[in-house]
Amino acid sequence: MLGSLTIHQPATVAEAAKLRAELGDDGAIYAGGSELLLVMKEGIGRWRHLIDVKGIAALRELRDAGDRLDIGATVTHRDLERSPLLRARFPVLADMQAQVANVRVRNVGTLGGNLCFAEPHSDPSTALLVHDARVVLSGPTGARTLPLAEFVVGSYETALRADEVLVRIEVPAPPARAVGAYLKFGFHERPTVGVAALIVPAGDRIAEARVSVGCIGPTPARLAALEARLAGTSVTALAAGIDARDGGFADLDVVSDLHGSAEYKREVAAVLASRALAAAARRVRSAA
Repeated sequence: MLGSLTIHQPATVAEAAKLRAELGDDGAIYAGGSELLLVMKEGIGRWRHLIDVKGIAALRELRDAGDRLDIGATVTHRDLERSPLLRARFPVLADMQAQVANVRVRNVGTLGGNLCFAEPHSDPSTALLVHDARVVLSGPTGARTLPLAEFVVGSYETALRADEVLVRIEVPAPPARAVGAYLKFGFHERPTVGVAALIVPAGDRIAEARVSVGCIGPTPARLAALEARLAGTSVTALAAGIDARDGGFADLDVVSDLHGSAEYKREVAAVLASRALAAAARRVRSAA
């Protein structure tokens, strides 16, 4: 049972931020509710006030800003999955969005809500990390921008202040000719491992590589050692498959849980990284 609730419907981001500050721990932002209502039904979290931000037009915008994509906090996973703009310019993100949970969740769940909940076994932050995404937060002192890696700071923990609202996610346009892939694996409803890969070819060589892994620990992480090793690698060799296990997986903060042991997750993550990179390399060759 959810108990007695008061629903607030602010018309602007400033009003929503003001309500957050006034209500404190008794209030929570409500958008799609796919995570929030589940927590409340299970009795894990209890709030007497919900701040419904679905009516704030500025949070629903999805637009091409030229050198980046701007995604309003209340844009749903389904909107992103079906967006021609996303498929054309950010295909890795579109591919990831199509794999989020199930169509019921994607229809109501929002990208901003997903990031603010910071569930460690979640897809979006891993794929956004490989795109160097950042978030824009707004509060009474104005707006501030944080890299996504600095916003999600732990399991169910973000850098969002008590008087702030997440306004949008900014995704810089990937380098020209960049291609990528997002792969996930899991036994349960939530993923055990998620891996995103993005490569920039220069002829038959890799000029730049980005690889991120998530769901295995408190926060997703980029694999700097693997990225450095891939620079200059042959696209042909990458398409055939590489052993990625020496790419920094041993240094990751990995948690053993019902999804598997830390050792198991590291092994699966290395396999998925190799497969994601190979898939990206094959896309390079098919486009040549």
